[in-house]
Amino acid sequence: MDLKDPKIAPQPQAASPPLNRSKLAAAAVSSRRIPASAAKVAREGKAEMRRSLSSLVRPARGFCTKPEKVVASVLFERLPVVVPKIDPVVYAFQEFSFRWCQQYRRRYPDEFLDKSNARGKGDYQIDYVPASRITEADKTNDRKSLQRALDRRLYLLLYGNAYGSPAADPVWHFPEKVYESEETLRKCAESALESVLGDLSHTYFVGNAPMGHTVIQQTEDSAKVPSFKRFFFKSQVIATNKFNVRKCKDFVWVTKDELLEYFPEQAEFLNKMIIS
Repeated sequence: MDLKDPKIAPQPQAASPPLNRSKLAAAAVSSRRIPASAAKVAREGKAEMRRSLSSLVRPARGFCTKPEKVVASVLFERLPVVVPKIDPVVYAFQEFSFRWCQQYRRRYPDEFLDKSNARGKGDYQIDYVPASRITEADKTNDRKSLQRALDRRLYLLLYGNAYGSPAADPVWHFPEKVYESEETLRKCAESALESVLGDLSHTYFVGNAPMGHTVIQQTEDSAKVPSFKRFFFKSQVIATNKFNVRKCKDFVWVTKDELLEYFPEQAEFLNKMIIS
């Protein structure tokens, strides 16, 4: 059938109902709304986050109304001059290891060895004369000499006025100086040692940071001296065996065991700080 036939008219289509814009807007808003339970969970999560952040934030540091003094002390040490004696158990193990390795070592043919430079059996014992480990300073117990305890470390102690000593009496102490206006705390320690030795040409400071520190609390005996902090710096003797120690009534060079005898109250602290 031809649709273009003028005798047949096209059927009219049904008209769509008019759109209700208010209902559409209400439906869109309702779709964007968060349920009450979800909103409550979100609020609780934000509150918990604020509490966690507030716990991480440190409170502002207040100003100190009573500043503490800072003292720089120097642990001036002489390193061992000779090799320390080996423990008998360690020596026995090393001897056993050497003999065991000798069984499996590579043996070179005689034609590869230069016999002209070879020593006869026992010649090395004739040429070598070991020096005595015990010096005159050890025999006389001269603690002012560096020529003693050659296989141990020695530490310098001074006898005189020290900061914080009760009743300003002379006591045994390390070279020290109260920090004033030096650029760094190590500079203060260098000044303390330089005032005792005269110059630092035969000294070597190990690092820029202190090796330990202690807090001295105020006591009844030292009521005039407030609490202060003492920082220890390590320095070592370089290329000399004698110093002209001054600005003190007396001085000694002592080993670690002897050092603890001069400071019985601080023995535990010094034993931890001085490892060797």
